[in-house]
Amino acid sequence: MLENKAVDIINLLNKRYPCSKTELFYKTPFQLLVATILSAQCTDKMVNKITPGIFEKYNDAAGFAKAKQVILEQEIKSSGFYRNKAKNIIQSARKISLDFGGEVPDSMEDLLTLPGVARKTANIILSSAFKKSEGIAVDTHVKRLSCRLGFSSEKNPDKIEKDLMALFSKKYWLKINYILVNHGRDTCKARKPLCFKCPISRLCNSTDKIK
Repeated sequence: MLENKAVDIINLLNKRYPCSKTELFYKTPFQLLVATILSAQCTDKMVNKITPGIFEKYNDAAGFAKAKQVILEQEIKSSGFYRNKAKNIIQSARKISLDFGGEVPDSMEDLLTLPGVARKTANIILSSAFKKSEGIAVDTHVKRLSCRLGFSSEKNPDKIEKDLMALFSKKYWLKINYILVNHGRDTCKARKPLCFKCPISRLCNSTDKIK
């Protein structure tokens, strides 16, 4: 039964990566919001090089709300897509300051009203900053592994998320993203999966599997 196999897989991976969590550096929910927006099409390692400087300069939502976009663009340029990211960060900061009393909202519904925030970003903030499980963040690693492991045959992240939410009980939702991201980075790589050291190799029937 797929549900039992999926749970076995996640439990085994949880033993391999027991401290799975976001690798983005942050101290507050707003800092995590900024870091997650910057992480789109960018590595966490690069984001972590950028954020200390801007967090020290702008500090919180009120500070980012007053930021000059042309200056912030240059400060985050190495993250890629920096114009759109700078615009979304500033507009989100302004909305948080005006509509949410300067505090990042802790519900999916409210988070999705923020510029630049889709379900993936909202799920990261909810799970990491608030320990709330309203869904499962689907990034490139989760998308790849969900396909390889037979968790979903969908291509659209929102549809993959629905499949994962149906497959796993809610108690698993907080850590699934981080567990699969760690496994994707460490072993189940996009171009050449390291199947020889994979703890779930016997449960994997992927066509990408290397014997």
